[in-house]
Amino acid sequence: MSAQTNILLEAGTNELEIVEFYIEEPEKSENKLVQAVVQEGEDQAYKGYYGVNVAKVLEIIRMPDITEMPETPHPSVLGAFNLRSKIIPLVDLATWLGKERVEKEPPKIIVTEFNQVTTAFMVSGVTRIHRLSWESVEAPNKYVSALSSDSITGVVRLDERIVFILDLEKIVADLNPQLRLKLDETVQWTANGNFRAIIADDSTLIRDMIKDLLEKANFHVEKTNNGQECWNRLMRIKAKAEEDGRPITDYLNVIVSDIEMPMMDGHNLTKRIKEDPVLRRLPVILFSSIITDKLRHKGEAVGADAQVSKPEITQLAQRAMALIQERQAV
Repeated sequence: MSAQTNILLEAGTNELEIVEFYIEEPEKSENKLVQAVVQEGEDQAYKGYYGVNVAKVLEIIRMPDITEMPETPHPSVLGAFNLRSKIIPLVDLATWLGKERVEKEPPKIIVTEFNQVTTAFMVSGVTRIHRLSWESVEAPNKYVSALSSDSITGVVRLDERIVFILDLEKIVADLNPQLRLKLDETVQWTANGNFRAIIADDSTLIRDMIKDLLEKANFHVEKTNNGQECWNRLMRIKAKAEEDGRPITDYLNVIVSDIEMPMMDGHNLTKRIKEDPVLRRLPVILFSSIITDKLRHKGEAVGADAQVSKPEITQLAQRAMALIQERQAV
């Protein structure tokens, strides 16, 4: 099953498609996040339902032949396998989430690509692909986030069950710390920039890291939790500029946005900004794990001034400064 053929969404519509999958557990699971769905037959079990953005899925395959890897960083890393001349590590998602998996049927393998890295995840099974609006994706509350070790980025209510959208980037970054955001300390930043940036990202960890790293590059940074919150803040900044009779660039110089966010995604946010006669002067940089050669056209379609793939945080800061300086020179 190839997921790329299902990516039919027009950019900027605030829609997404998720692959829904599940992990089957023993009936007496103590994990409070598992949905109690009783299966038919004598052997009853719970199914915990999860989702991942189709844009991150290369394909879904049967269990391949695995070669064990020496000194794996976590017991969830089962080894690696060869898929069309590419060596791909395999992560048992149940083990990572601290669950006991019941194997009633052969597991499925979801092969993903994001942050310029290919990783496979073993799950109990895959149900279907759902198309939905980001407005129907709820941010997890603090209790859910704490129980999941901040590995859930969204909650979707489908029929009579709940689907948790997993933060696969966090899982991969925890397994391989080299993939985390980090600023190139050898870069010399201009001390007289004093540029103002606003960030839109639903991950507390990523928000704080971007803020910290941009501040090292002499930016004044304001954080927002998603595209809707960022848009509301932009409307207030625009109103203040108009009230004071000053250009918008006196208050803000650049917008940095993730793409995948509850309520309003980065593509829809960018489209709104570029359709606004005042805000369109501000450069918008999309900073996301799903910026690939295959999906870059979506950001271009909504008018993004630059697109930087995580974890290239140094490039993000450099592009932000370059875009601001280009506009100041006009």
